[in-house]
Amino acid sequence: MQYKDDNVLPNLPADIIRCILAGAPLPDTFIQAIIRRIKAEQGNVSFHRACSIKAYLNRKYRITNKRELTVPLNEKETRIGYSLGRLFAVLEKLQEDAQPGINATIRDRYYSSASCTPKAVFGTLMRLSTHHIKKLENPGWKINAEKRISSVMDLITDFPSNMNMENQGLFAIGYYHQKQDFYTKKTDHKNTTKGEEV
Repeated sequence: MQYKDDNVLPNLPADIIRCILAGAPLPDTFIQAIIRRIKAEQGNVSFHRACSIKAYLNRKYRITNKRELTVPLNEKETRIGYSLGRLFAVLEKLQEDAQPGINATIRDRYYSSASCTPKAVFGTLMRLSTHHIKKLENPGWKINAEKRISSVMDLITDFPSNMNMENQGLFAIGYYHQKQDFYTKKTDHKNTTKGEEV
């Protein structure tokens, strides 16, 4: 995670070191700063930001005896933030396939609101997906797109009105994992990948 010195909260580095030495969860201001930066850059979940969010969440889960996040995409993960992040990545990929070379994707317009207030946004995104599927020329692509959407939707029982900071972090990780999975050769999944794993 790269920040200019004037963008870092004055007490944050000292708070992080104190938490590490004490074996305590990382400070909430840590994840808040990362999420704020991601939103400011229209959903730019970089490798380092995803690593930082995962470190925050897994440290918290380890201390509270909750299930930690895995390294690659976890298609059985049911936590709502993670599933919604995956769905958002699937819908973005569909748009890119339907409109190759598009200058701005749904990420640029909807990432912030989708990660904070899913109920207000995903209805629109699902309607757009129907339009995008119709634009796919290859019938196999249409089937694959529908299967991807359906497999993630099976894990989602409802779209929350609001998501807390933890779920916004899970959203970012789910989004990042799903996007990386698109660029991973399935045959090489156990050995090497094109992308970086978190």
